[in-house]
Amino acid sequence: MALALRLPPSPARPLLRKLILAGLCAADPHRGLLHIVSRRGQLLRIGRHVYDLSRYERLVVVGAGKASARMAQSLESILGSRIEGGLVVVKTGHRAPLRRITVVEAAHPIPDRAGLRAAERIKALVGDLTSHDLLIVLLSGGASSLLPAPVPGLTLADKRRTTDLLLRSGASINEVNAVRKHLSQLKGGGLARSTKATIVTLVLSDVIGDDFGTIGSGPTAPDPTTFADAIDVLKRYKIWRAAPPAVRRHLLQGLKGTVPETLKPGASRLRRVRHLIIGNNRTMIEAVARAAKRAGIHVRLLSTPVTGEARREAERFVRTGKRLLSGSGGFRRPICLIAGGEPTVTVTGQGKGGRAQEFATAAAFHLQTIPKAWLAAVGSDGTDGPTDAAGAVVTEGTVARARSLGVDLLSALNRHDTYHALHTLGCHIRTGPTGTNVNDLYLLLLL
Repeated sequence: MALALRLPPSPARPLLRKLILAGLCAADPHRGLLHIVSRRGQLLRIGRHVYDLSRYERLVVVGAGKASARMAQSLESILGSRIEGGLVVVKTGHRAPLRRITVVEAAHPIPDRAGLRAAERIKALVGDLTSHDLLIVLLSGGASSLLPAPVPGLTLADKRRTTDLLLRSGASINEVNAVRKHLSQLKGGGLARSTKATIVTLVLSDVIGDDFGTIGSGPTAPDPTTFADAIDVLKRYKIWRAAPPAVRRHLLQGLKGTVPETLKPGASRLRRVRHLIIGNNRTMIEAVARAAKRAGIHVRLLSTPVTGEARREAERFVRTGKRLLSGSGGFRRPICLIAGGEPTVTVTGQGKGGRAQEFATAAAFHLQTIPKAWLAAVGSDGTDGPTDAAGAVVTEGTVARARSLGVDLLSALNRHDTYHALHTLGCHIRTGPTGTNVNDLYLLLLL
């Protein structure tokens, strides 16, 4: 994996660069897929299962997510001309060159017409397959937004409005997807329902816990959530009344039983569906820990993922670093505190930023009393929120420097407009599209 990783200048930059690259390279889906999938003649090994390709008439590949093109590249290198065709949908700017599988770019995180058309093409493609065919599905983070297939009665505009409300509400990814699955023809097992083919789904997980029903909203996985759960999410986050009337109407019809539920655990269709993880957040952070230890640094790897509101998680993270400095657990400098996860941001207003930038900005206020401290927050896909930055690096001097430059960092944080403030301060981390997507990486270096 060749990345143009750009970090703010500092004495810690060489070490930060080494650690971040170690994590991103370990989470490269090409590497993960080659470890899981191999071929010898007509025998295709995927994990512990072997598929005799001579028994299948067609082999088709479909997928979605920011890393799905990179995954498709690996699969093409293994299967070559045995792949009859297929289609993967990536976030705009995340494509990779493919020979037998078509790549379509679409918008993320708010779905667009390109994604809608791609979803329709995938639905038609898999619907044409029979029980004598093998379908390989490639999923990574972003698939939910990139495959919008509204149920009858809903429009793309309805889906866009609902997605925007959910993403701004502070709801967790599980809660967001509980709603999206009940508004889609493909999510919540809908893709598995729409074809008779044998299915193998290869997953690069961007979900803590690697729940197949949550990753990409589970197009080939069972869905334990219900219409009642979806309604509860919208009401709990006080966006039920703001949701489009058609969305509310559909969910209420589902609650009454006049609209079919999503694919449930135990369904007979699932007997011919398998899922395998090729990489996840743990893959990344453990690689970072190994690299830090090789550099002679004392490492503390948090067992609890960063999943709450970004501002609170940042305070908790730095507080843990302070405890280590006080001698807790026998730690002494140099120390590297490492965590992974996906915090939430309850957005108010129209500011520009992302969860990693929000985390870093909030952390800067708690670092002011810690000398020789550097905190890096990185989105593994290279795009933190709807921005061109992967994240940011802050130090004990970031708040004072902001004050000297006339940058109101606290106001930026309160307005969720951290991107512009961090840009002015030169704090951004930039990678461009990384080809992977396994949540975020959070580092606190105490040198």
